[in-house]
Amino acid sequence: MSEVIRLLPDHIANQIAAGEVIQRPSSVVKELVENAIDAGATFVELVVKDAGKTLLQVIDNGGGMSEIDLRMSIERHATSKIQHADDLFALTTKGFRGEALASIAAISHLTIKSKQEESDLASELYVEGSKVIHQEECVGATGTCISVKNLFFNVPARRNFLKSDQVEFKHIVEEFTRIALSHGDVGFKLVHNDSIIHDLPAANMRKRIVDVFGKKFNDKLVPIEENTDIVKISGFVGKPEFAKKTRGEQYFFVNNRFFKHSYFNHAVTAAFDNLIPAKTHPSYFLFLEVDPHSIDVNVHPTKTEIKFEEEKYIYSILRSAVKLGLGKYNIAPTMDFNRETEFDLPLSYKYEEPKEPTIQVNPNYNPFEEEKKSKSASKSFSSASSVSATKYEKSDAISQHGFGNLSPSTESWENFYEIAEEEETQPQQEEVFEKQTTAAGKQQFVIHGKYLFSQIKSGVMLIHIKRAKERVLYDELMANFMLNPIASQQLLFPFEQELTKQERLEWENNKTSLERLGFHYSFEGDKLVLAGIPNLVQDEVLQILVDSITEKIAHNEIDKGELAHSLISTLASAAAMSGNRGLKEEEKDYLIEQLFQAEDHMFSPSGLKIIDTLTLEELTKRFA
Repeated sequence: MSEVIRLLPDHIANQIAAGEVIQRPSSVVKELVENAIDAGATFVELVVKDAGKTLLQVIDNGGGMSEIDLRMSIERHATSKIQHADDLFALTTKGFRGEALASIAAISHLTIKSKQEESDLASELYVEGSKVIHQEECVGATGTCISVKNLFFNVPARRNFLKSDQVEFKHIVEEFTRIALSHGDVGFKLVHNDSIIHDLPAANMRKRIVDVFGKKFNDKLVPIEENTDIVKISGFVGKPEFAKKTRGEQYFFVNNRFFKHSYFNHAVTAAFDNLIPAKTHPSYFLFLEVDPHSIDVNVHPTKTEIKFEEEKYIYSILRSAVKLGLGKYNIAPTMDFNRETEFDLPLSYKYEEPKEPTIQVNPNYNPFEEEKKSKSASKSFSSASSVSATKYEKSDAISQHGFGNLSPSTESWENFYEIAEEEETQPQQEEVFEKQTTAAGKQQFVIHGKYLFSQIKSGVMLIHIKRAKERVLYDELMANFMLNPIASQQLLFPFEQELTKQERLEWENNKTSLERLGFHYSFEGDKLVLAGIPNLVQDEVLQILVDSITEKIAHNEIDKGELAHSLISTLASAAAMSGNRGLKEEEKDYLIEQLFQAEDHMFSPSGLKIIDTLTLEELTKRFA
């Protein structure tokens, strides 16, 4: 019987390992930059071309490698960071498996140039697909320079699965950001296609966060500090008012190593209970220091999943630390039973600008003009003054009759008291239904300006008005987008918003598409200056629209082919929200007609239900 089990050749084994360790260009960035930090570098420069598909170069001023070390570095499981099995449970370095350079060398054209401080010359090694082409001495500075060209050149299937340059570069920036945040004592520089994206000097934790995400973050941060025998916690959380609908700036680090942990994320979110709206997420930059023996980082090849021995205790400490930090800086609400609350401003008026009261006087007013009116006024006043205090709780109903604009020239004071008396005896009923009878004899109702009820043969059809508008607008915009740019309107006063460097880069990269959508803008440093917006968008939703576009292009993974769909969907949603006042009578039939002409009239562009029905049988059961 012939043997069927045999050892894999090294180049195939390296390619298989590369599939686990190197998934995309950002994986190379992570491995090489972490190696530079492990080598003791105080400054690391990352040079990228074409989102890493053409070139990834990492230059550091660390300890460097000797000629023999350089040759050994590309062998599988060759490492200087562990020697015994026990070392796995006391790791202080980022890498330790010895697979990174071997995996990278197997799927790229790799050049490594390195020099130790005591050496006179540097050594250069050139490898293609795990095959050493040459190694020679050369002139170079102390440290190491690694260049990775033509990534996945010999694995075309893997290269074809890479996303667009914009998406791949987002991943590179994210990996770069994680490392830069966790090592404030190291200077970093990121260059993409000859443009400097980040130039970060060594700084403290707060300064590093501001340098990475922009000056606007300085006012958003609340410091967190806690020191126990189990864990030491430091860092910052974002103020509740800056919570986002997407999971944006959320970073956990343990012993200066980035990791993901849904359980600890829940601890932070729980600390924000009753402080942020539902379905929003706080920002946080939290650093945990624990005994290396109490964690296991050897769980996943990317080393972003970590197991903690004292997980439950750390959860409680983390939640308490965040709540304490929010309370200490007067972010969390407090209860004071001795405080007078009669003059507290209602929450709904918290962010409204105060309006100066106006006084209108009618110079022609004559109280003795009609004796009959005076007597009637006296009688009404006497009747009104005898009403109990509960009567004045109906001031909202009185205001519906124009109390805020009441003046002697339009309404006499006795009319006001007559209104008050009428409200006491016959309370104003809230207008719930707007009814319209169509030409076909069917009745339609608008409920609270949000839903349209229409009679159908089998029962009642319910339409979500905003989503229906969104679907109609989306189809119209999508049909015309490729042929004609969307009309733009100039703003009287330009709209300005601070962006992070990454957000600005994405607005620049997508300028052609955004201008076709009607946005015209420029930049002042990292500030977006918006001069023109689509003419179907009103000013009151502009802030929401800009924030939504920024999140989509800068914080979500969207391919170039899907970008137009995503942006037009966002624009249609904002336009449907603009001046949202329900429907005028003549608009009801038109909306239904346009909705049913859409290819997918059942769902909005974002996949939410537009239409539902209630049959007569279902209605009958409700009253059974």
